[in-house]
Amino acid sequence: MARDNDKKFILWFNEIGLGDVPLVGGKNASLGEMYQKLEGKGIRVPNGFAITAYAYRYFLKYSGIEDEIKKILKNLDTGNFESLMRKGREVRETIVHAEFPPDLSQAIYTGYDKLAADFGLAGQDALDVAIRSSATAEDLPDASFAGQQDTFLNIRGRLSLLDACRKCFASLFTNRAISYRHDKGFGQFDVSLSI
Repeated sequence: MARDNDKKFILWFNEIGLGDVPLVGGKNASLGEMYQKLEGKGIRVPNGFAITAYAYRYFLKYSGIEDEIKKILKNLDTGNFESLMRKGREVRETIVHAEFPPDLSQAIYTGYDKLAADFGLAGQDALDVAIRSSATAEDLPDASFAGQQDTFLNIRGRLSLLDACRKCFASLFTNRAISYRHDKGFGQFDVSLSI
């Protein structure tokens, strides 16, 4: 893991590998590994980039919503399904409506535009992309977080891209993910999300 990558908002697939799970999660680390190792063997893996776990934490800090989320989840009782649903919905709405940092937005837009250019698509909003979650703790010896967050397909355009990123970040707080972390003894902020 390159130390200079610790505070980057985005990392391209050629910059990440299996040693970068804390930065980009298991799914993105695997995509980077495949992109780097299979391309030379004639297996085509489309290029892409990861929005890092650092970017997720930066978003939370910039928007000032971490304390609000903690307040919403205070006295969480995962056995009370109605309360869990209400709290989960409140957290997700808080994230989706939070202010996105301008420098993070610009980094995502720049990556999206570069990716479109790499595919030979001119102009803004010309590329359809998949917005996929990649949690930083997807597979631990005593817990598996895989499949608990959302994926958004066929996203086109800068505004749709940013909206899907917000929703993807919010999906770290699906009812099942909140409950799973709580019931397994993990703090709600022990896991970060990369996209």
